[in-house]
Amino acid sequence: MIKQVGDTVIREFHKSTCHCGAIEIELHLPDGIVDPRRCNCSICKRKGAVAASVPLAGLKVVRGEDSLSLYQFDTKEAEHYFCSLCGIYTHHKRRSNPDQYGINLGCLEGVDTSLLGEIKTCDGANNHPSDRNISTV
Repeated sequence: MIKQVGDTVIREFHKSTCHCGAIEIELHLPDGIVDPRRCNCSICKRKGAVAASVPLAGLKVVRGEDSLSLYQFDTKEAEHYFCSLCGIYTHHKRRSNPDQYGINLGCLEGVDTSLLGEIKTCDGANNHPSDRNISTV
């Protein structure tokens, strides 16, 4: 668990915004940033974000819900949200755990993700948790 990134203390209720500021999200992070990671699946490798997860109840859109756009593909289980004005990915409802949102740590107020150090990469391209029990006939 990460309670501080550089000089930025991760508060229990931390603000997250897109680039233009149209979208403001309040995140409940009582344990700080837990398990930051990258993923190499088809969408994550393109967006290049460092993500962490919060329970669905731990994310509240404070401003700009009308500026959020939804993108879905393939199984349409995951819900990827981004700002319709500046294009920044803010969060997604996870396919591997639909009780959680994945959050873009680069949107956290005051957080420079380059200061997080070594970030693990999950193999979502070849070994996505939701695909492990699917037979390939």
